This record gives sequence, structure tokens and C-alpha cells, in this order.
Amino acid sequence: MALRAKAQYSASIRVVCYVFSISETCYRYQAILNDENSEIADWLLRLSATYKRWGFGLCFFYLRNTQGYGWNHKRVYRIYRALELNLRIKPRRRIK
Repeated sequence: MALRAKAQYSASIRVVCYVFSISETCYRYQAILNDENSEIADWLLRLSATYKRWGFGLCFFYLRNTQGYGWNHKRVYRIYRALELNLRIKPRRRIK
């Protein structure tokens, strides 16, 4: 709406943001989709397929310590949940 009002009435960004009660920072924000997200998802899928008993913690520490990636744990966990890897059902061992 703010973009349309700015174009239609040729008003300044400051005035348009004031009228719509939004900050100029919110108006100017551009989301940056990082290509690394697909790389993280690929690593997580491969690790969870290879090491079925590993949870998020072991996968993250493997990527951080063994592979040397410096990804933030919150970012990696967000992708881990988006892939629904946190909902995997682990088979229980039978007690004989």
C-alpha cells in the first residue's frame, strides 16, 4: 500500500511512512535469501540419512567442528525444523 501511495500521490517516503504508521526501516527492508541455506539443508539431509541416531546437536557439532563451517546454531536449527528432521521417530532397541 505504501508503494502505491508513494507512486500515486508522488509523496516522499517519510510522509508515506508517517501516514501508514510504519518505520522507514521497515519500508526499506529487503530480505536476503542466502544460498548457504540450501547447502545447510543438503548437509543436514545427508547426515540424518547416514547417521540415523544423530539428533540436531551431533549434526551441528559435526558441521561446526569437523567440517569447519561457522554457521549459527539458531540458523541451522531453523532449517533443521523446516525439513521436519526434529519429528523423526527413532526406533527403540528391543530388550531381550
